[in-house]
Amino acid sequence: MINARLASKLMGCGGKKARFTRAAGDEFGELAMPSGHSYATLFLPHFTMRVANNKGRGLSCVMSNLDLPIRAATETAVHHGITPDRCEILQNGSTLVLRLTETLVARIVTDVDGPRQGTDWFARENAVALHLAKSGAPVIPLHPDLPPRPHQHLGYPLNFWKFVTRIEGEIEPAMIGKTLYQCHDLLRSFQGDLRELAILTESLELLETLKQRDLFPTGILELLGNRLAESIAALAKFPFQPLHGDAHLGNLMSTTDGLLWTDWEDTFLGPVEWDLASIIWNARILDDDQETADQILNAYCGAGGRIDPIALRHCMIGRAAVMSAWYPILYPDPSPKRQAKLQFRLDWLAENSASHF
Repeated sequence: MINARLASKLMGCGGKKARFTRAAGDEFGELAMPSGHSYATLFLPHFTMRVANNKGRGLSCVMSNLDLPIRAATETAVHHGITPDRCEILQNGSTLVLRLTETLVARIVTDVDGPRQGTDWFARENAVALHLAKSGAPVIPLHPDLPPRPHQHLGYPLNFWKFVTRIEGEIEPAMIGKTLYQCHDLLRSFQGDLRELAILTESLELLETLKQRDLFPTGILELLGNRLAESIAALAKFPFQPLHGDAHLGNLMSTTDGLLWTDWEDTFLGPVEWDLASIIWNARILDDDQETADQILNAYCGAGGRIDPIALRHCMIGRAAVMSAWYPILYPDPSPKRQAKLQFRLDWLAENSASHF
């Protein structure tokens, strides 16, 4: 009934129709409201507005700076024939993640002035995710009822995914290694255009922005620049293939459909050891949890993978440098705990370089 009532409101409004008017650079234009109606009064009251917390319960949401990106997602869905019946905020950071129907999840880039501009990187993510899902990989799939490409509306890049049900509990390290190998194995047949060592070269370029914004002192910028350049040179000697690019625990979800990987926006060509270094770095270095790190690596090899220990070591250094370079962008107002983690990485980087092995 909510769908029918919302559709009636949207398309009728007492004989005054809402219509789309195309704006320059937009995918399909802006929804023009009937006289006497605003977007908030016409559209949003028919949503179940909720913000999901870590335990899956809901908190009430006050519309503010989220109004425009939510409009972008809902209007894009309507344009493609899907009527949203809810607006559950699953994540709110540099990207906003919304559940709009029983099965539809929208991911909107809200940091439109951030280092990544345009939709080329979104297109790569969609292409890789689509290839993996069609190949049967353990990934969260794009939603089948919208075109499998990046969308752009009201200045916001966005894409659409199928909703999956999360299961609470610890993730078994062996399953991490096994599913990562499954993705790597299927990624070898991906034929799309990917940049080599993209996250490292992008991070090296990012240092200039950090310098201009005075976000790091000169000594730290030099340290990060040296470690990134060393890693790029060292890793160029090893075999490349398509990778996840940002394979950490936050991009893994235990679901009723199994353990699934998500967030492929950093995909690039590089050694498989990069993804392995990304997933074990915290356990191996930050938490000194050698057992967990070893279980992940052993399971990866047990599933059919091969690991070059020298490449892995270079990737550990490169990963620490990349994470440190992006810290001021990802965490502009870091907590004391995050500040301590950053300092730990910087101290570790000062003591470890390619010249040490």
